[in-house]
Amino acid sequence: MRPLAVYAKFDLALTRASGCYLYDDKGRTILDFYSGHGVISIGHSHPHFVTRMKAQMDRLLYYSNAVDFEEQYELCRVLGDVSGCSDYDLFMANSGAEAVENALKVASYITGRKKMVVMLNGFHGRTSLAAQCTEASKICAPINSGLNVVMIPLGDTAAAEAAIDDQTAAVMIEGIQGVGGIHEAPSLFWQSLRELTHQHGALLIADEIQSGYGRSGKFFTFQHHGVSPDVICTAKGMGNGYPVSATWVKQGLPMAQGSLGTTFGGNPLACAAATAVAEVIRDENLIEHAAVMGEFLQKGLASLPGLSNIRGRGLMIGFDLDHDSYALRSKLLHQHQIITGSSRLKETVRILPPLAVSRSQCEHFLEQLALALRSPQ
Repeated sequence: MRPLAVYAKFDLALTRASGCYLYDDKGRTILDFYSGHGVISIGHSHPHFVTRMKAQMDRLLYYSNAVDFEEQYELCRVLGDVSGCSDYDLFMANSGAEAVENALKVASYITGRKKMVVMLNGFHGRTSLAAQCTEASKICAPINSGLNVVMIPLGDTAAAEAAIDDQTAAVMIEGIQGVGGIHEAPSLFWQSLRELTHQHGALLIADEIQSGYGRSGKFFTFQHHGVSPDVICTAKGMGNGYPVSATWVKQGLPMAQGSLGTTFGGNPLACAAATAVAEVIRDENLIEHAAVMGEFLQKGLASLPGLSNIRGRGLMIGFDLDHDSYALRSKLLHQHQIITGSSRLKETVRILPPLAVSRSQCEHFLEQLALALRSPQ
């Protein structure tokens, strides 16, 4: 038996990780400027995270949601305070795609409608409803069909006005498009979506799965734009590597008992992971730190030749080359021991370091990138 070969993989065999570094079977130390698709928020094997997880495993690892867990309430208290979004209730699951699926169900339950408006170039997941809301045809099997989805250009208010009507259940937008290449809508567009959804009785869903948890320099990217969504989706950085996600539902939206359910979501160990992450973000001021380090990186990138369209917020940054980025990313990994990411746009390099990345590590990244850009391809 072998793992099903459906992933394109780095030529890399990891043995351990710590902080912002990966260690492989060849004895190399690799600076992690990708965080496994932005999952590692507070750093690999953070001591507080590990201690929290070990203590929880000794006490209570799992039971179903048929019983109450103090761990869920503790998470809500800490997370509500850190995020500034205490007026939401959490439905916890295991992955970003589940968070999106449940968000879409919430919108349909509340409005009684089936139509979704989403953004072109977006990515929301690979499960049935999420895949249909994602502009990537190869992730949809024939069975992933039937949802009434209208895709509009990101930032196009006229298209939004034409698409959003009294049949719309929800509008869904990523805080910053990740797989789509680090693209963010302007504040006026966010505010237009909020007004249009109110006007037509639809919900506004913010997919913050990659852009949330402090990565943008605020806890959520929508907080840069002065809006309050009805539903928020989180995963990735929420558990720092432990599979945990949540659909945040604005308090006051009616949801009946039994309308959502999960076997593993919100188990005590998942709650311990998510609580530890929120505590570290709070106690180490990682949101503010991400904003400062992001500004430093963008200024440094702007000084390098051959890079264009440098963009992003905080520690969610992209830039373009005038050719496919694969060769540069491979050189960074194998010659300079730095791992970076790509996007659907082949010329784009995506960087998503842990929020705790230091100034010296950012300086090292910029120095090595400059060397890689100067050397022959």
